[in-house]
Amino acid sequence: MEKHQDTFEKKNGREQSRKYMQKKRYMQKRLIKTFFILLVMTGIGVTAVMLIPKEDKGKVAGKGDSMEASAKPAEKEDSFQDLEPGQENQQNGKDQASDKVQEEDGGQQDATEVRAAVLEQAELLAAGYDYDSAIETVKSFDGYERDSELTAKITDYENRKASCVPVDIDKVTHVFYHSLVVDPELCFANQDTDPQAVGNNQWMTTIEEFNKITQTMYDEGYVLVDLHDLVNETTDENGNVRMEKAELMLPPDKKAFVLSVDDLSYYHSYDGYGYASKMVLDEDGKPTCEYIQRDGTTVVGDYDVVPLMNKFIEEHPDASYRGARGTIALTGYNGILGYRTDITYQTVPADMNADKRKWLEEHPEFSLEAERAEAKKVADAIKETGWKFASHTWGHLKVGEASMERLRADTEKWKENVEPLVGGTDTIIFAHGQDLAEWTTGYTPDNEKYNYLKGQGFNYFCNVDSQQYAVQITDSYFRQGRRNLDGYRIYYNSIGEMDSLSDLFNASEVIDAKRPPVPRLN
Repeated sequence: MEKHQDTFEKKNGREQSRKYMQKKRYMQKRLIKTFFILLVMTGIGVTAVMLIPKEDKGKVAGKGDSMEASAKPAEKEDSFQDLEPGQENQQNGKDQASDKVQEEDGGQQDATEVRAAVLEQAELLAAGYDYDSAIETVKSFDGYERDSELTAKITDYENRKASCVPVDIDKVTHVFYHSLVVDPELCFANQDTDPQAVGNNQWMTTIEEFNKITQTMYDEGYVLVDLHDLVNETTDENGNVRMEKAELMLPPDKKAFVLSVDDLSYYHSYDGYGYASKMVLDEDGKPTCEYIQRDGTTVVGDYDVVPLMNKFIEEHPDASYRGARGTIALTGYNGILGYRTDITYQTVPADMNADKRKWLEEHPEFSLEAERAEAKKVADAIKETGWKFASHTWGHLKVGEASMERLRADTEKWKENVEPLVGGTDTIIFAHGQDLAEWTTGYTPDNEKYNYLKGQGFNYFCNVDSQQYAVQITDSYFRQGRRNLDGYRIYYNSIGEMDSLSDLFNASEVIDAKRPPVPRLN
């Protein structure tokens, strides 16, 4: 169990159905499909009128008459023999008028569906504070200017936008979790004799606690923003990224926060302790979790941060700024997302640890190619819902203590084993809470480790910090401290020995009743 060291505490101390972005894309596709159907229907009608000879146009009936007209064409023609001269044209006119009424009825019905879809999409966008897109969506409906409800919606969105105020970027808090505990009794058992159980109790948060925290922060007006929402990036003539504070606008009663999740790799050390075993896709292709119950049976459900937060935002779209999710920090030595994707599972080096050897023995059918393919499929689905990935170093490295040689080797392993599966990232979230420099010093031009990581494409750097806010933005990097909402902080806040979470929630109302007293850190 990798322990996470809060170095600052020892010194006294951020563009998208069922979820916002998915629902947004779904509604856009629905609108496009509906418009396309209307276009095709119009094209078919025009083409039919052009192709049908005048003498046959009287045979074109409405939907209800079409089958009868086709089955009994002679009867329709014979009926004209009993008409007075000129009455044939009158009959044709009546038939065509009937057709036109039915076509107009169908068109009105389709237009009604499009209007409803437009309103639904606009409301979803506005709920996520994207008022400009909501207004443009309403204006995309033909004739919106003559629709009092639609024009009222535009006015409403304009007023809501005008009421927003800039977020103080320096006062955006960043919270993080590890994998959530599904079975607290199993996870925390034997505190006196099992060091792993002690670590579980100190560093992990239960599903019950996570759900209470999420609801409480929502009730308090917290809105999830992406890490990158805090920064405006530009690229100079030499291709260098330049950074400055973004202008992030929210209603005055809302507060922005950033979320990250560490170690979503489902390490071998988690086995048998009541954690999910891997991320999988449900029958709809959405990211969820696999969990192995005490009796050995496997179930699939929302057993970790990603599916739980996705579900919450689906139900509360105003909990997220423009579909934002969190950042997932991954190591690589045990693979990612519960899949054994590291090359060492195939090469089996002499120094491979016992956990990995045991897993290989229990999985003789192991295929590195298959594991990587499945992991990439799941990672792609996670990104589709708005989550981002970050490096957590390949080997959960203590970057402050590591040599340059080891940092280079570790970074190369991450880029070879993890990046091809999750895509490139500009964010590194340091393990063990360590960092490349003191906070007051910042990253100076002579910082060799910073220069190396910057050269590897990293522009966003996050450590662990017990402070409420810790944001540092220069023209070349973004740096932010993160607050661990773990068992240690929750427990000692709940009994009044710490006061580091009260701006977010009342720990005594959040703490899981199944959590035993948490041992102090050594």
